[in-house]
Amino acid sequence: MITDALGALSITIGVVFFTAGTIGLIRFPDVRSQLHALTKADNLGLGLVLLGVGILSGNLLVAVVLLLVWVVALGSASVSAQSLAELDAVEEHRGEGAAA
Repeated sequence: MITDALGALSITIGVVFFTAGTIGLIRFPDVRSQLHALTKADNLGLGLVLLGVGILSGNLLVAVVLLLVWVVALGSASVSAQSLAELDAVEEHRGEGAAA
């Protein structure tokens, strides 16, 4: 019963972080701010949702697999955010040269 409550609480808090990341994506003006809000909030939200699912599963093997999924998602989100930020910087620099 306590594990069910902890799992549900973790999933709920994770969904709140997903929602906050989505709001940040919509509200922030530039690409770098949007990426910052999205990667931080969504990675934490995903971790909390997977933690809740792992708790609710009651199976250690499932929890370990979910942990590995989260680690892979952390790595891929970091790499993709870095790539998008570099592309934005190149396009911004290219735009400054064209204006002069």
